[in-house]
Amino acid sequence: MLPETRPEKTPSEWHNILTDPWLLSLVSWLPPVCFLIVYAIFAQGLARDLPIGIVDLDHSKLSRQMSRYYDASPTLSVQNHYPSLEEGFSALRKCDIYSLVLLPDDMEKNAIRGNPPQVEAFYNNQFLLIGKLIKSEILMAHSTLVAQLDTVKNLSSKTTIISQAIGDAVPIGSQMTPLFNLNKSYAQFLVSAIIPATWQIFIVITTVLCIAAELRREGLAVWLGTHPAHALFRKLLPYTLLFWLHGISFLVGMFVFLGWPMHGNFGFLVLCQLLTVCACQAVGSLIFFLSKDPARSIGLAAAYTAPALAFMGVTFPATNMNDPATVWRSILPISHYIDIQIAQTNYGVPISMSQSQLESLALFILPGLLALVLAGRTAQTKNRVKT
Repeated sequence: MLPETRPEKTPSEWHNILTDPWLLSLVSWLPPVCFLIVYAIFAQGLARDLPIGIVDLDHSKLSRQMSRYYDASPTLSVQNHYPSLEEGFSALRKCDIYSLVLLPDDMEKNAIRGNPPQVEAFYNNQFLLIGKLIKSEILMAHSTLVAQLDTVKNLSSKTTIISQAIGDAVPIGSQMTPLFNLNKSYAQFLVSAIIPATWQIFIVITTVLCIAAELRREGLAVWLGTHPAHALFRKLLPYTLLFWLHGISFLVGMFVFLGWPMHGNFGFLVLCQLLTVCACQAVGSLIFFLSKDPARSIGLAAAYTAPALAFMGVTFPATNMNDPATVWRSILPISHYIDIQIAQTNYGVPISMSQSQLESLALFILPGLLALVLAGRTAQTKNRVKT
């Protein structure tokens, strides 16, 4: 009789992670490095010293004063004075400057006659953020100088009381008081959205790759065996814990280490992150079992997750999206999570007000169940799939 042979023990998923350099990178150092790079890009928080050019056709004391007002703005920096519009437009097209300001002829004479200075500013509005900042700062500098000229005029002709002269020059004052993000930091505004969007990409891609690894090792049917749900659960559980840990780490980094405002329930956010990780894994599993081809699955996963930042409703309001964009947004788990994160960090709303987002995350059990059905069908096949 032949000696009884024991079946070879299947290595645990932790062993698979440690022996696969690519998977190990995706769940260990690569996400934190990407998060730190994103933060480093926006760490300054505010855009400063954006280069602009000036075409001064007046060459007067007033035009030079106007140039100094532009340069005094922390957002703007007058890089060059051009003798003609043609040279200025050439620099603008080459992106040597972000804006070109034209100070016309007889600007000072018109101001003395009581006509406000008429200034033209040209900028590329395709640079949405830069264009918005430049427009705002040029208007502010221009309005400040005009108000100063009117105040001097009122002091010389109407009244000797400074407060009354200022009131006549600026009859309606405005004050902007931001309710959230008091420092108007673009780091706080953008990084808190870009990092979760990147996190989702890592989760979905890693889910596809870890299942594809079984396709290379022994085939899906052999790996799934007679209990495909159990095999898939054992496969994904370590990644669930690791990516949940990544999520907690960037929350701690942003709202504890950096001290960004957290007005809501931190523990509730951590729980929502766990739901988000599971939802992303459900979608990643479904993507793979629909194609059963690693390269095609990676392409589908990238196409699915890459536009997440645009559809999350942070950089562009979700209420203004058209129907296809709204549908795409609704099938991204991170869109529902970011709504909860913003509600908790900025508004400090009660947990009950996030019920609709929680229900949306819970609905991602449907692609998970569909992935299990497809996995069960794959397990029933006797033909081993080879790469």
